[in-house]
Amino acid sequence: MSLPDAFSCDGAHRNSTPRARIPSPVSPRHAHASAPRAATHDDEDEDADEHEQKRLAHGSRITVCGLPITDYLMPYRDLKVFMDLLRRRGELKEIAIEVDPHLEIAEITDRVVKRGGPALLFTRVKGHRWPVLINTFGTMKRMALALGAESLDALAEEVAELLEPKIPADLIGKLKLLPKLKVFADMSPRTVDRGACQEVAITDSPSLDLLPIIQCWPMDGGPYITLPLVITKHPERGTRNIGMYRLQKFDSRTLGMHWQRHKGGAQHYRVAEALGRRLEVAIALGPDPAVTYCATAPLPDEVDELMLAGFLRRAPVELVKCRTIDLEVPANSQIVLEGYVAPGERRREGPFGDHTGFYSLADDYPVFHLTAITHQRDPIYPTIIVGVPPMEDGPMGKATERLFLPLIKKSVPEIVDMNLPVEGVFHNLAIVSIEKRYPGHARKVMHAIWGLGQLMFTKIVVVVDKECNVHDLGEVIWRVGAALDPKRDVVISEGPTDVLDHAAQMPDWGGKLGIDATRKWPEEGHTREWPPVVAMSPEVKARVDAIWKELGL
Repeated sequence: MSLPDAFSCDGAHRNSTPRARIPSPVSPRHAHASAPRAATHDDEDEDADEHEQKRLAHGSRITVCGLPITDYLMPYRDLKVFMDLLRRRGELKEIAIEVDPHLEIAEITDRVVKRGGPALLFTRVKGHRWPVLINTFGTMKRMALALGAESLDALAEEVAELLEPKIPADLIGKLKLLPKLKVFADMSPRTVDRGACQEVAITDSPSLDLLPIIQCWPMDGGPYITLPLVITKHPERGTRNIGMYRLQKFDSRTLGMHWQRHKGGAQHYRVAEALGRRLEVAIALGPDPAVTYCATAPLPDEVDELMLAGFLRRAPVELVKCRTIDLEVPANSQIVLEGYVAPGERRREGPFGDHTGFYSLADDYPVFHLTAITHQRDPIYPTIIVGVPPMEDGPMGKATERLFLPLIKKSVPEIVDMNLPVEGVFHNLAIVSIEKRYPGHARKVMHAIWGLGQLMFTKIVVVVDKECNVHDLGEVIWRVGAALDPKRDVVISEGPTDVLDHAAQMPDWGGKLGIDATRKWPEEGHTREWPPVVAMSPEVKARVDAIWKELGL
């Protein structure tokens, strides 16, 4: 698996106690509700469900001076609390039949994911005591719930507003803005003295055999840990990186560390190796879902993933010091692996059935050596499978698309919307709509995307006019076919590619394709008249709307 990792810097760590729960005043949008009506059983069920979600999430709808600070419910205290909510929503299915972690769990999950089914908790895993949780993020609904939002678009709007708040002109308006600005100060992670992840500590002969690590596909090089938060610090600057990299189990004490060269953890290792030092590594499994998601977020260099997690969960992430290494881990993790990677050591890792739908080939990667395992008293082992889409990583990638679109627009403001189709495995195809302002604008946007963070890996960029719904692939195909002159509107370029792109002529470098499917202007050499789209007049549509019910259609 190769979900995008992120680069980070240290947050301000200090001992603290958990913040008191903030009472929930009436939100302005509820204050102007319509007149009361007679309550029904459905109303009571909805009220009970909302109350239970608040209780489970330990969150609230907060307004200060009439300013909504959040319109969603967080934080979940830990992964188990989120699982409780999924049970109540009918989004979690417990499997009591004994299943084998070698391929069987993967085959069952693949069938469930493909039909949009629930998260699965396997409570009897052959040869292991700990249950396995999988498909946790496997639908857009559960992905939004994991981040405590009603929808990802609503959360993206809040991200956009936070990035560029409208500054009021009057003093009262500015005072009302202060609580929102304070959110930034409340994002920093905090170190605490104790955490549930250390209820049990094994420092004497720890063994990976304790974990019910699954093998996903028949040709995989072995069992893989597929949903880890891999935590390192820059050997010189001390800045933190949390990324999600697959980890092949070699034996009871070592793992293959699949650090692709573009990733933050790989850079930390290169620096340590040049200094001739070990790089200490902590692997956290199963913190609360927002923290897990943030390990996949493509943040800019020197931005701490835990700051993003603090924003999403509306509370700082609490950390505890590891037992055998000088790193901190999320205190609410289910399981933590402590260890190090030695300079100059490589071992053959792979193959692995990857998110591209093909096996990524075997290659030499650094080796993680285990020094300790800590865990909760009754831990859950979280995992994921990837392969031919759609898979569980699809909604996680779509969450990134939605949440980071406001950031992309800050760099390329003419972009109206973007779709990274799941079938395009997020780095093969990007469809963007733009507000076209000048000749050659679509080409400018293509090259901007190829120069923007991890979007540099995008193999094909399709640019359409703002009227096109980029999420309707039927409309996109129609507009591309109608607007494209292959001789004039295709751009061939080259640049960095994802290491998993087996079609590239050489590793990490290959061709790029840009398609300009916008309406062409005379200044772009199109001197013929461009015809209008066939559409009914608004007046006729309104008249038909008025009689539609009478038609009985």
